[in-house]
Amino acid sequence: MGQCGVTSSKTVLVFLNLIFWAAAGILCYVGAYVFITYDDYDHFFEDVYTLIPAVVIIAVGGLLFIIGLIGCCATVRESYCGLTTFVVILLLVFMTEVAVVVLGYVYRAKVEDEVNRSIKSVYDDYSGTNSNAQSRAIDYVQRQLHCCGIHSYSDWRYTPWYEESKNNSVPISCCIASVDSCTGSLSRPEDLYQEGCEALVVKKLKEIMMYVIWTALTFAAIQMLGMLCACVVLCRRSRDPAYELLITGGTIA
Repeated sequence: MGQCGVTSSKTVLVFLNLIFWAAAGILCYVGAYVFITYDDYDHFFEDVYTLIPAVVIIAVGGLLFIIGLIGCCATVRESYCGLTTFVVILLLVFMTEVAVVVLGYVYRAKVEDEVNRSIKSVYDDYSGTNSNAQSRAIDYVQRQLHCCGIHSYSDWRYTPWYEESKNNSVPISCCIASVDSCTGSLSRPEDLYQEGCEALVVKKLKEIMMYVIWTALTFAAIQMLGMLCACVVLCRRSRDPAYELLITGGTIA
């Protein structure tokens, strides 16, 4: 019965190590996704420390690949030292993922304040030229999130760009994609996106952080199962008389 339990635990452990390899790729993808998305919205969110969860999760992804390799070798060979190392590293990674979850919640709570503080200055710096980083950021956000202005399209009336252009229009990026004849004119507000960008940027950034949090929680749960299986194998094998003789250098009578 005990040997059956060991075999079952080993089978599950090998399977989990394969999952760890897959998880390594997924975690690296999630971290890269956060980096790329942050780059699109970085003008609206100035706190670079928001990238810490993404950096950590990429590092964890790389470490999980190594863990999977160690775990597979240790499980197949039933190495006491290897399995112990496997459990210790898994515990450290688990603690790191818990830290990612905590940091994710902390920065998620700060998103709204950060965006509220910075978005007005970004719109004030809009020039309408592709060489201007703020202009590219605003046009990108307005097209991607289907929004216009900070709270509504009428906010453009109070920007330096609007006062200088004197043509009673907003940027073309405010135009509804399905309206081919839209010129951004405020005389045809039905051609423009009605919702402001501030709330949608906050929502998008919070979604990204929740994406990181749930990814970390999911793989932390898988790692807990891995640690449990490894501990079962270690405990059961250490109680096997033949195994005790093997690791102490004795012989079986």
